[in-house]
Amino acid sequence: MISKEQFQTEIDLIIANAIREDVGDGDHSSLACIPDSANERIKLLVKDNGVIAGIEFAKQVFAYVDKNMKVETLITHGSRVKYGDIAFFVEGSSQSILKAERLVLNAMQRMSAIATKTRKFVDLLEGTGTKILDTRKTTPGIRAIEKWAVKIGGGENHRFALYDMIMLKDNHIDFAGGVTKAIEQTKQYLKDTNRDLKIIVEARNLEEINEILDCGEGYRILIDNFNSKRYFSLFNLKKNIKFSFYNIDLSRSSLKDIKKVNAVIHCASLTNAEGSFSIKKEMFRNNIECMKNVISFCKKNKSKLIHISSTSVYGKQATIVNEQDKSLLKPQ
Repeated sequence: MISKEQFQTEIDLIIANAIREDVGDGDHSSLACIPDSANERIKLLVKDNGVIAGIEFAKQVFAYVDKNMKVETLITHGSRVKYGDIAFFVEGSSQSILKAERLVLNAMQRMSAIATKTRKFVDLLEGTGTKILDTRKTTPGIRAIEKWAVKIGGGENHRFALYDMIMLKDNHIDFAGGVTKAIEQTKQYLKDTNRDLKIIVEARNLEEINEILDCGEGYRILIDNFNSKRYFSLFNLKKNIKFSFYNIDLSRSSLKDIKKVNAVIHCASLTNAEGSFSIKKEMFRNNIECMKNVISFCKKNKSKLIHISSTSVYGKQATIVNEQDKSLLKPQ
């Protein structure tokens, strides 16, 4: 993951670009109808139950638009909220508030939906010592706030982009001529360019897992595109490692037949494709149900879940708030 300074730079870019996109050369509706001298105090009203996120982002937006605006925070981000709660009050120029309002609402709804969904998975795994990781499968242009929301929800940020971690997937391995060559070339590249980056290697079968292990310590193994009914454990591996890998049919019937294991890796690759409109909702449902099942299994059997990688945490199916009313920013 990138540094705090780099992350803040990304946030600054998102705010600047969003205001440029929305305001342009001026909010002419407000300029035409609202006097420069008009001031007001308004509140952000929560319209659903869940985990709220984006309050700190909202404060940065208000400050960017008008440093004279004052924000009184009543709820901290990451808190559980219910319908009717007031997250904060903001006071200042009416024109400035209207410039910032849309970005604040859009971002907070998006971030709160992600944080709420992330918290559900984190709660299911409570006490197992397992972490929920995010991915690069984010909305273009606003990755930083979506990853921020995962963190607020209790998850962990994985790599931010292509430049802060090495992930050798099937195309890299095939171009290099195999797993060992890909790892060797990567290590030489890091040495030649004086970079210190973690290396993750994708394995497509047990043979590649063993080959990765033969290359030494320190590599996280990404297991992808395995047959969903195939089981494999440490007894199939050359190395005496301390955990078992399972890629399993995640129906309830198969879960109850599995004996306790030390670790489970959930491979979401079979269901994370968006597909066409006619099957998109079914794909989403399958992915979520699979994740729920494997998390429940881990919790019940006190097993460690190594990694969940899914676009679903960024999906639009959940939201902390809605806009059935014309605006969530209500005059006090």
